[in-house]
Parts: sequence; C-alpha cells; structure tokens
Amino acid sequence: YISFRVGGVNETSQERGVAHLLEHMLFKGTKTLGTKDYAAEKPVLEEIKTVGQRIDLLVNSREADPQELQQLRDQLKELQDKHRTLVVKNEFSKIYAENGGVGYNAFTGKDSTTYLINLPANKLELWAAIESDRLENAVFREFYTERDVVHEERRRSYESSPGGLMYETLLATAYKVHPYRNPVIGWNSDIENLDPDQIRDFFDKYYTPVNMVITLVGDFDSQTTLQMVDHYFGKLAPGTPVPPVVDREPEQKGERRVTINFDAEQQLMIAYHKPAMPHRDDYIFDILMQVLCEGRTSRLYQSLVVEKQLVADVAVFTAPGSRYDNLMILSMTPRQGCACPNIEDAVYVELDRLKTELLSSTELDIARKQILTSILRGMEGNSELARMLSSYQTLGDWRYLVDYEEQLNSVTAEDIMAVAQRYFRADNRTVVTLIRGEN
Repeated sequence: YISFRVGGVNETSQERGVAHLLEHMLFKGTKTLGTKDYAAEKPVLEEIKTVGQRIDLLVNSREADPQELQQLRDQLKELQDKHRTLVVKNEFSKIYAENGGVGYNAFTGKDSTTYLINLPANKLELWAAIESDRLENAVFREFYTERDVVHEERRRSYESSPGGLMYETLLATAYKVHPYRNPVIGWNSDIENLDPDQIRDFFDKYYTPVNMVITLVGDFDSQTTLQMVDHYFGKLAPGTPVPPVVDREPEQKGERRVTINFDAEQQLMIAYHKPAMPHRDDYIFDILMQVLCEGRTSRLYQSLVVEKQLVADVAVFTAPGSRYDNLMILSMTPRQGCACPNIEDAVYVELDRLKTELLSSTELDIARKQILTSILRGMEGNSELARMLSSYQTLGDWRYLVDYEEQLNSVTAEDIMAVAQRYFRADNRTVVTLIRGEN
C-alpha cells in the first residue's frame, strides 16, 4: 500500500475533482512505461493540451464561434488518434500480472488516496522500481479521454443512482462550510473544467514523500526491505506537507430536511454530526452504533425489520471521512406501503431509549466483543492488515489500532447515555428522503 495524506478535502473550490482524476491518470505510465517512443509522444501530448485548453476556453465563452469550436474538436480527435499509435496500454498492469501481482487498484477518499498491489515477496524490488518511477516520471496520457470517463462515472454513480444521489445530497445539506460537503469526484461543472496543468500542479505539490505512507506486510526481511525502499524512494524530493483544512463547520442550529423526487423505491437517511478519531466520543460511538444497528440482534434491526416490519433493511456507518468531525448516518429502505415519517418515529424511539436507559452490562460486553472480533478477523490476511495499518497511519498513527481495545474497554454505560444525549438532538440532525414522483 502507498497512501498519500491528500484527498478531496484538500482541494480548493477551483480544484474539486482533481484528486480523483489524478488517481486515474497515474495508471497511464511514465516516460519509459506506457509509451513506444516518449520523444515522439511528448510533442503530441503538448499539442493535445493546447487544443484541449482552447476548447475549454471557448466552451465557457458566451461568444464562442461554433465553427471554430467544431474545427478544434476535429483537430483534437486527430491528435488523439495519432497519440494512440504511440501508447502501450495498461503496461503497469501487465508487468504486475506477469510477476504474480493481483488486486492492482487505487481509491480516492475525502482524506487520502491509496494505491495497492499484492505481490510475491521476491518481487518487492520490482514494485519499488515501478512505483518510485511513477512518482518521479509520471506522464498524464489521455487526459481528455479520461476526463470523459470520469464524467460518465459521475453520471452512473450519482445522478442515475438513488443511493449515490441521496448520499451526495445528505453531505451537501449537513455541511455548509467544511469541504466534506463536496463529492470527491467533483460536481459536473468541476469535471468539465479540470485542466491538465491543474493535475500536474496538484501532483507535484502533494504526491511527495513527506505526505506518503508506505505499508508492506508479508514474508520479507525488514532491514533489507527498508534499505531497498530508501534506495528507490529516497531520491525523491521530500516535498511540502499538506496544510490542514482551516474551514470549521459551525454548530448546526436546527434540523435540516431534503426530499428528493426520483423514479426509485423510497429510501431514508438520517445523520447526526459527531467528532472523529481520536476524540473519546468517537470510541463511544463505535459501541453505540454496534448496539443500535450491527447485526440481526441489534436494536434497530429487531424493532424496524422484525417487530414493526417497517423497513427491509437498516444500516449505520460513519462518513464522509475520519480526519475531521464527521457524521453518524442511518440508512433505511422502507417496505412497500410504509411511510417514512412512521419509520422516523420508530428510529427516534430507539435513540431516545439510549438517552434515558442505561445499557445493561451484558449488552455492553457483547458489543465490545463483536467489535474486537470483527477487527481481528479483518487482520487475518496480509492485504487486510496492510489496509488497516495504512489507513490509521495516514490519518494519524497506526498505534491507534494497538490502543483501541483499552479505549473500548474503558467505555461505560453512563458514557453511552451522555453521548446519546449530547448528539442525538433534533437540531443536530439532517434527514434526506427519496420518494417516487410527486407523492
């Protein structure tokens, strides 16, 4: 795992979507990988950029000449066709696959960006050579083609998806100031105006060793591997640390509600603002959410799914990130004919119980054991352990994982009641309902 302490939350209003598109671009190769002849390719890439930037400028102009715009688009297509003859597609993937690599992937979140691969231990040096070359000599090929791919990804994942649309709407409603409100993929207008120079500037500024966490798990000699990593990555310029986000979300002063009309079955989301790790209340929320909604014996599942039969399923999760104060989100799919207000009332009954009734010691112990068992199972494989260590180190310190059990065991029933009273308030709540048509 190679993770960078930079994600959507670190973008300015002029950069929204840059981190996600950059993730795509870093699979395109380097000056030696992904090309048949970089000396011949480089001037074509420059021409593509010049024409593409001119097109973007005209598209945003109120007095654009349609004929000139079409000529430029035709010119861009010719250049892209020429460029394709100079490219070796997916060379990173092919090299890794030929050497036993599996699971070659990447993902961009609010707080970080991660690139991962599972390889035989004797191929570690190959990995180091490829990844250090990618950071030192990245070439952002097929920019405008990939920008169109991301645009379609946004349409498919958000605009055409009821769940994606609800989640995006929820964040934009619950957050008014903090950049957690913005989608990692960017808004449509952001994607349409992303520029290759923006991508390069963001990459040069933040994808550097000072912002990077390398996590290796497997059968290798640690000292030898550290020397090898230093040999390949030590030559990279350290860079400048990613500055912290200074925007602070003001305290919510009243319930916020949004109704979405969409041709799909009803859905309901309820969110409450909460602190993120390593705040003590975050540990308490872990137990609270386990009791509320994790598994078929949980309170909300028993009440809403089994007893009242109001919903087909109910889930709870924290989002959209973990570096800054986040949300506890409840998500439900109502059964046919069940009204969302009735479901809300049933949810609030269970939340109010947590405010007024102490958890039994048995229920508390079961929740702790379930959480710790889940964590242990998540560390059974090398890839899972690497993911967990990488995530915690990128967010702060991998030792959070070591101290977690002690913190969890210190949580009392009184702590849970106090947290429920502190956060499960109507004026700290955001509700998003999705209904079909105008009914």
